[in-house]
Amino acid sequence: MKSTEKFTDKADVYSKYRPGYPKEYIDYLLAATMVNENSVIADIGSGTGIFSRQLFERNITVIGVEPNDDMREKAEQSFKQNARFMSVKAEAEHTTLKDHSVDLVTVAQAFHWFEKDKFQLECKRILKANAMVALVWNSRDGSSKLNQESAEICQRYCPNFKGFSGGMNNDGDVFNQFFNDGKYDFKSFRNDLELDIDGFLGRYLSASYSPKKTDKEYEPFITALSNLFEKYSNNGLILLPNRTRSYLGKV
Repeated sequence: MKSTEKFTDKADVYSKYRPGYPKEYIDYLLAATMVNENSVIADIGSGTGIFSRQLFERNITVIGVEPNDDMREKAEQSFKQNARFMSVKAEAEHTTLKDHSVDLVTVAQAFHWFEKDKFQLECKRILKANAMVALVWNSRDGSSKLNQESAEICQRYCPNFKGFSGGMNNDGDVFNQFFNDGKYDFKSFRNDLELDIDGFLGRYLSASYSPKKTDKEYEPFITALSNLFEKYSNNGLILLPNRTRSYLGKV
């Protein structure tokens, strides 16, 4: 299966259960890049528009570039009344955007799917002079026992599981090669998630690697996660330790 097809049939659960990004991160990003209401941001791999929304709500024009029809159409339906959002069907390596036309490229929860070298060249083509690229992930805190045990469950029941965030944690080599001269600004923000059982299960079912209802692994996967929720929850809620990781630099 092509990476662009991995989220087919997951748009609804993705849109409903994936978390947003901390206000502190958005404040940092806009200040560090000096984008404003006259700027244009290309949000590459924009999915259902979770991150795009947080950007255009700051009165910045956002072009969401997304190849998956289900995900892109969910964003288009949600934001059809907002003139600050434009939608483009295209892949990260071939965005179809004009040369030197955007003030910032953002990639939320998607860089691990891209062909890195080709995407780097595409960023150079579409970015204005001295503009930057922001890569960001909402990542589970690996020091948490809860997250360690949930990873074991995913390893057991999800054949395509390669680790959370596509297995891309703080892999310095990847970022050193992507950013110009290996220079980038790394920031980390706490973004812990308080979830009920539906939110907890939905967070996992929104992942590309999670089994679908027609898969034989689905029921045992749900059972194992439900048992994990019971183990760690308190008064019907569970705290999922989470961090927002940001990498910002020129390419």
